Amino acid sequence: MPTNPVHRRIAESFGVDADRYDRARPRYPAALITRIAAFGREVLDVGTGTGIVACQLRDAGCHVVGVEPDPRMAAAARRHGFTVEESRFEDWEPGGRTFDTVVAGQTWHWVDPAAGSANAARALRPGGRLALFWNAYQPPPEMAAAFGEVYRRAAPSLPFSPWAATDPYATVAEKTAAGIGADFATPEVWRFTWEHEYTRAEWLDLIPTAGGHTLLPPAELTALLDGLGEVTGERFTMPYTTIAVTAAKAG
Repeated sequence: MPTNPVHRRIAESFGVDADRYDRARPRYPAALITRIAAFGREVLDVGTGTGIVACQLRDAGCHVVGVEPDPRMAAAARRHGFTVEESRFEDWEPGGRTFDTVVAGQTWHWVDPAAGSANAARALRPGGRLALFWNAYQPPPEMAAAFGEVYRRAAPSLPFSPWAATDPYATVAEKTAAGIGADFATPEVWRFTWEHEYTRAEWLDLIPTAGGHTLLPPAELTALLDGLGEVTGERFTMPYTTIAVTAAKAG
């Protein structure tokens, strides 16, 4: 969990509206899920949230155990039928259990990299695989510029703009790969490009689930959603890139 107070508040804010998060957040491409499921059936999901990754892996034939620090998110994942242990991953104890794969979808940047890498190695069987991945928007430049302008005008309290970078998780992936410890072989980076069609209502339902948005003053969040609604078509296609950093346990 991050030590920066602002980042920590953001990390702890996602469970404010767990049902919206579960409903609106994009899923992950089938090609990624298939590759991860091929590593083995027993999976540990770090920061399982509401169980989005876990559901996809279960559908692919895996048995998934979740670790989640937020009791609100953990409760949502349990409603999907998963065993979820409430803990920061850095503090979580495997208790002698081992898994074929440790995964983290959209969560590893909230985990201390050294402690997380070491604990993942403890939880993995020999040859097991660590798989860390993120969905990143890849909008056309004119769309990103329009969204960015709304954010600058309507949400000055937000400590960052999600439209400030064209590949927002590329740097995160590079740092993640560099931070994976000596317990693992040389990391690989995978990329998957895909698209999702949104209605305006679906897009505006998704926006408050992004990091820090639930911490905005209500008037700012309302202004942000109103502004985005004005520049968003009734239906549009958002390109995505999913970036995955994977490494096999050494030895």
